Amino acid sequence: MEATQNYLSQKKPFFRSAIVIAIISSVLTIGIYFLYPTEFYPSYLVAFVFWASIMLGGLFLTLLHHISNATWSVVLRRIFESIAMTAPLMAVLFLPVVLGIHNLYSWSHTETIAAEPLLQEKAGYLNIPFFIIRSALYFLLWSAMAWILYRTSLKQDQQYQASQVKILRTVSAPGIIVFALTITFAAFDWLMSLDPHWYSTIFGLYVFAGSFLSVLAFVILTGLFLRKNNLLADVITVEHYHDLAKFLFSFTIFWGYMAFSQYFLIWYANIPEETIFFRHRWEGSWKYISLLLVFGQFLIPFLALMTRAGKRNFTFLKIISVWILVMHFFDLYWIIIPNFKAYEFYLSWIDLVIFLAVGGIFLVYFLYIYFKKALVPVNDPKLTESIKMINR
Repeated sequence: MEATQNYLSQKKPFFRSAIVIAIISSVLTIGIYFLYPTEFYPSYLVAFVFWASIMLGGLFLTLLHHISNATWSVVLRRIFESIAMTAPLMAVLFLPVVLGIHNLYSWSHTETIAAEPLLQEKAGYLNIPFFIIRSALYFLLWSAMAWILYRTSLKQDQQYQASQVKILRTVSAPGIIVFALTITFAAFDWLMSLDPHWYSTIFGLYVFAGSFLSVLAFVILTGLFLRKNNLLADVITVEHYHDLAKFLFSFTIFWGYMAFSQYFLIWYANIPEETIFFRHRWEGSWKYISLLLVFGQFLIPFLALMTRAGKRNFTFLKIISVWILVMHFFDLYWIIIPNFKAYEFYLSWIDLVIFLAVGGIFLVYFLYIYFKKALVPVNDPKLTESIKMINR
């Protein structure tokens, strides 16, 4: 553990570079806000939801670890917890979305509601005060769960007590239900209500599937980053990457199942209020992004992760993890941007700068939280067993 204690002092240039990138891109983002407000808000929503989905994935992994009493993931638990602890940061980064409600959501305009009977029926739910209250409640619940689990885990590092395990499980058991409800309603509020005429009861699961895929890729890249810097190389072993890759493979199938189920049921029913979502994403060059997701988000990772050798090859895992994160970005871009840029798809420098700004802030904060304490739960009684875990 001495290497972990000295890491920050030895790697100051890395953190300095990350901070500089975050600052420069954030300054440019502020400039974009004033010069290109129309383009700013949709691009910001894509970037925000991308990084928020990773935060939510980290919280889910933490909850899942405790309620399943897992052993294999003990060495990864502090990574999960540190990702989840970015929830308060994401609450702050949500403020531009609140400021841009009128630019993002048509239901926020009284004249639009007055002209459309359907929106009048939904006005009890889709209104600005209730939208803000719901979002604040989501972040409050996510932050509270992350903080309780993280603080209890740190107390365990100092002195292990059986009562701490009870607290972790007591919070995680109902927490997984709270998580399921809040991520579903957040998906409805932040994404589905961009087109208030469209609805899908499976949309929350679709967003969750993408969130879980992205956090698995993020955890793999974090572990490989540590290995490259001679940290935890004998603690997070190839066996743990193998397990993470198995999760990645299975949830690639789950995402494909959710995506196809949503499309198939809407196609089969052929109701205009439902088909409008896919019709907009089959017009112009958006058709190619729709096809890209079919092959890039599902088929390519599915075929690539089938073999045992692929799941245990670090270079391959790095490539496929980056690929999955890129596809997750395009997935969210495909959900959000057609509501503002009909027919034609194009990525602008504004999209990339804002993504780097939000991502830079997220990564700096995550690394600060993670390296502030021990990189693994040192007093967990299952730690040794986790380190020695072997896939059968």
